[in-house]
Amino acid sequence: MTSPELQSQELSTADKLDDEIAKLRAQVESLKRDLQIHTTTLLASKPIQDLLSLQRDGDPALAAQPGSDEARLARLAADQKAHGQQCLYRACASVTTFRVRDPDPCAVDGGRVLGVRFEVMSRTRFARPYYVMLNRPYPNSPRHLRVHRHTVPACVPLSGLAARHLPPPPGPASPDAEADRDEETPRKRQDLPRFVRALRRELVRYHNRVAVVGDLRKAVGLDGSKRRRESAETETDQSAAIPVVDVSAADAEAKQIRIEWADGRSGRLVMDDDGRIVRMVVQGADGRDRETARQFLGGAVRIEEISRHLESTGASTT
Repeated sequence: MTSPELQSQELSTADKLDDEIAKLRAQVESLKRDLQIHTTTLLASKPIQDLLSLQRDGDPALAAQPGSDEARLARLAADQKAHGQQCLYRACASVTTFRVRDPDPCAVDGGRVLGVRFEVMSRTRFARPYYVMLNRPYPNSPRHLRVHRHTVPACVPLSGLAARHLPPPPGPASPDAEADRDEETPRKRQDLPRFVRALRRELVRYHNRVAVVGDLRKAVGLDGSKRRRESAETETDQSAAIPVVDVSAADAEAKQIRIEWADGRSGRLVMDDDGRIVRMVVQGADGRDRETARQFLGGAVRIEEISRHLESTGASTT
């Protein structure tokens, strides 16, 4: 039989070995982190990116081989570029989250509310922030979120985005659920980051469309510029040009723009969510006026191009 002193020596030796193994594992993890940091730093540097680009252009067949070192470096460089772009987007997107407590004593989930603040810049200044409050009202699914309150304009499809990216949990099973299980389609999981990105994109689109209406008013001299009005009046006297007297949004989403001329002609310009021109119709005393619509558009494809065209042609049509 072994003596107690020998057993204690064996235990102390085992403890020392365990400590050494733990230290070695911690050192390995630290070296892995350092290697990842150095790899990221090198791949993010401009000289390394230029070198990889030259090598890829010089021998595309070698870079296309799946198991080659060049293909692995190209994949790591692409991942690093995507990560940097995402970090830049998050830094400039001006979307922040915060926690608040609902003072209502009957509030669900103990009054815990997650707030999301959206800040949108338009015409070189920040607009009033928009807020979306989310809570967890489902007792059987405590991780599912729902839009509780918001300050988003009614023209932004918040409910549709919430239904797409924040679907409610499945309801209680029906008596014949077992028979219909094979025919059921699995419900989508909630994706809060995707919901936030989609909502911010819609808010930016809305503000861009509203800003375009202001740019058009400025281009035709309706922004209070005395010099533009005098120029339009002088041009009217000299060449009998008919100036535009009103430009305004025709709907809440600012996707349709109403244009009116001094001689009674009126037009309607329709654009899509991203500002591409869909259609323009001008009606006069004799019916549809295609020539005026053609001159007003000036071959523009996007709505921003019309402002530049109007500024260059004097903001009037004959």
